[in-house]
Amino acid sequence: MRIGLTGGGSSVDKIVAQAQQAEADGFAALWYASAVAGDPLVAMAFAGRATSTIELGTAVLQTYPCHPLLQANRVAAAANAMGRPGLTLGLGPSHEPIVRNVLGLNYDHPVRNTREYVQIVTGLLAGADIDLDGTDWTAHSAGRMTALDHPVPVLLSALSPRMLRVATKFTDGVVLWLATATAIAERIAPAVAGGRIVAGLPVAVHDDIREAREAIAATAGGYERMSNYQNIIRAGGGASAADVGIVGDEAAVTRQLVELIEAGATDVWAQPVAVGADRAQRSASVKRTRALLAALAREG
Repeated sequence: MRIGLTGGGSSVDKIVAQAQQAEADGFAALWYASAVAGDPLVAMAFAGRATSTIELGTAVLQTYPCHPLLQANRVAAAANAMGRPGLTLGLGPSHEPIVRNVLGLNYDHPVRNTREYVQIVTGLLAGADIDLDGTDWTAHSAGRMTALDHPVPVLLSALSPRMLRVATKFTDGVVLWLATATAIAERIAPAVAGGRIVAGLPVAVHDDIREAREAIAATAGGYERMSNYQNIIRAGGGASAADVGIVGDEAAVTRQLVELIEAGATDVWAQPVAVGADRAQRSASVKRTRALLAALAREG
């Protein structure tokens, strides 16, 4: 079982140390949000140079704020700086409240926008010159793309049927957040047609199920305000982020992780959630969760 963790840290040194420890513990990947270190790519390049095999992926970089030619060059620079294969680019259009209210941009056609964006980025990363005059994005690269030393796979944060078609046509697969085994089996896997499926979920190895779900609600409840996440949560049989998190003792959590793979996921992206009334309890909770995940990751 390929198991990765959420990547991050309060400084570049801590991000590098986390990557080294995760690799030593047998984890297959670390997945970094766009806000990590202000922009994760520089820290990922440092972490890649300090490790040898662990995959380092973005989950995800937002498309709207960055022109695809610039995005592709930024990624190429980070991938080349790593000095080895292992950087994976996860892209996504973000969400309407962010794009409209924070960035002040139009979000009327996110699928069309993403399709053009991903078409440009994947072509550039494959070494092609791009001449595209799209409705939302235009690019005439004419040799302005940095050559890659190693291939960079591209994954798309795709949940809707139309976005899944974009992922299937242009990318290597999808990177998901809050999609359960049910949602993957019924909605994602049939659409992706053999592509990679990275399934991200909060995980808490804990004996008190109610307490574990309350901890997930406290840390992941904000996702419920985003319509895309509302839809995938409902598709997975839940009403909230807490409903779809993976919780229980070691046997129960192992069973749920296996169910993700059986549903069609190729990778698990686990975000350990701290459960407990005080710092000591929360620390022990995370250690327990991480210990199980590491044991499963080493089993392969």
